[in-house]
Amino acid sequence: MITILSIETATKNCSVSLSVDGQLIECREIAEENFSHAEKLHVFVEEVLKDNGKSLKDLSAIAISQGPGSYTGLRIGVSSAKGLCYGLSIPMIALDTLEVLARQINVEEGLIIPMLDARRMEVFSAVFDSTYNKIAPIEAVVVDENSFADYSQTNTLHLIGDGALKCKEVLNGGNFIYYPENIYPSAKEMCSMAHSKFLAKDFVDVAYFEPFYLKDFVLITKKK
Repeated sequence: MITILSIETATKNCSVSLSVDGQLIECREIAEENFSHAEKLHVFVEEVLKDNGKSLKDLSAIAISQGPGSYTGLRIGVSSAKGLCYGLSIPMIALDTLEVLARQINVEEGLIIPMLDARRMEVFSAVFDSTYNKIAPIEAVVVDENSFADYSQTNTLHLIGDGALKCKEVLNGGNFIYYPENIYPSAKEMCSMAHSKFLAKDFVDVAYFEPFYLKDFVLITKKK
């Protein structure tokens, strides 16, 4: 029995799930404007374990959403996962945040473009086919009316995430479908992904692993 704790903190959503053999057992999550990750994350970990009669010693591995996303959110999630893995001597699994988001929807045809809000009209995005194979790499895109034109001419594009919400006025052709109810990635979708990586022994080095920020962190201070 493979029991995995999954942690998703790359966005405003602080999300923790528990799975057994790839099946979701329970998920706790909350999305707040002020990023409550530091206060909520360990509470959620304790709750999902206790509610299901599990303890930390029952865990086979811990999966973390590796980014891109919020610098602060990723640091909190990765630091917590590292600490648990070190203390428990169990492996850590890293998952692509944009794929986690993409897996919230199932489509029979077309392409899925998960988008995380960066700033202004910039998004972190990638392109996946209907079976979640990545066909275009993760990149930071400044969205305009020509964005994704190579794909939209011949495909239906399914845009998902908080970054997609601000694109409606710019990308408004008939080939674009939006999912306003699916805004943030969730640890719910990490279960089967983490299980597959565990079976393949696809683990990361806990000592040296760093989140995938995509862009350098820039500290902005107010002018006096």
